[in-house]
Amino acid sequence: MRAPRLSAPLAIAALAALAGLAAWQAGPLPGPPNAALGAEPERIMGTSCRLLAVPPREASAEEAQAIAIRALAEAEAALRAVEAEMSAFIEGSPISRLNRAPAGQAVRLPPAALEVLRASAAAARATDGAFDVTCRPLLELWRAAGKSGRAPVPAEVAAARAHSTLAALELGATTATKAAPGLEVDLGGIAKGYAIDQATARMRAAGASAGLVDVGGDLRVFGAPPRADRWDVRVRSPFGEGTLVTLRVPPSAVCTSGDYFRYVLIGGRRYSHIVDPRTGYPTTPVHSATVIAPDAMSADVWATALSVLGEPGLRRLPAGHEALLVLGEPAAPRAVATAGFLALVVKGPPFPVTTAPR
Repeated sequence: MRAPRLSAPLAIAALAALAGLAAWQAGPLPGPPNAALGAEPERIMGTSCRLLAVPPREASAEEAQAIAIRALAEAEAALRAVEAEMSAFIEGSPISRLNRAPAGQAVRLPPAALEVLRASAAAARATDGAFDVTCRPLLELWRAAGKSGRAPVPAEVAAARAHSTLAALELGATTATKAAPGLEVDLGGIAKGYAIDQATARMRAAGASAGLVDVGGDLRVFGAPPRADRWDVRVRSPFGEGTLVTLRVPPSAVCTSGDYFRYVLIGGRRYSHIVDPRTGYPTTPVHSATVIAPDAMSADVWATALSVLGEPGLRRLPAGHEALLVLGEPAAPRAVATAGFLALVVKGPPFPVTTAPR
């Protein structure tokens, strides 16, 4: 196991993360130097990663450091393992093998990949098709359009949609089979959340009493931060630099999806990287969707789904999930949030926010 690149040990009152673009905002405070240890593994899932491990308070200095180092290494190993199995951009990954396989050929997959595919199928049902991991043909169509500078014509969109159907993916006990040619899977809207959850579990198993796993601004925290009872999290504004909202959350996950970092430009018009599987076209009404949930996989899924569903999708949120959507034109933005989300806000957006009925 590769040892993580460690930052200096820190005693931290709270950790702030910038959703969409993570920001490590932690400062040393008086107290034992082994209270927490941070690491910044390089290029996990194509983005930044920041980890924090807090050892048990009763541990000696030597024991605490050993626990923290082990927890950080375990977390990084978990993240890289999920990426190696589930990335559609790694040629030898099991998901890439599934995408290349002809229709009718059973492809053996690791248990974790099958678990995520089954969770994806459940998410598709819960979101009425707004979340669909078989929409890779549509994503590739719009990526190619961004490179060529030519928007796809309706016939091209219809053809890509015909290849994007979860009903044509058959999941067995150890294998997955494509029942139709052209079907491809992209787990970009769920695998990161799953990886964060796995890393969190490995940190706990290694003995950390509290910690944070942050991948590209999507994060999960557990336990209590040193000298505080909740974790501070900042969500980036979708309209440029700066903070949209500051939260103070209990152990939970916070994930954000938006159109401000990943998009394509075609004819001077900006198109979101998030495509509505039901229409085949990029989403337009939601600038960003932030979801707080008990686990990162679910928060990841619903942040993506709400980017497609918009405000009506808030009624579909499962129990224990809270959300904030940024809507409107950049010159006159507005936000809508669930009451539970607003209850965790320390500093709100600089524009109107309404409370969504549940």
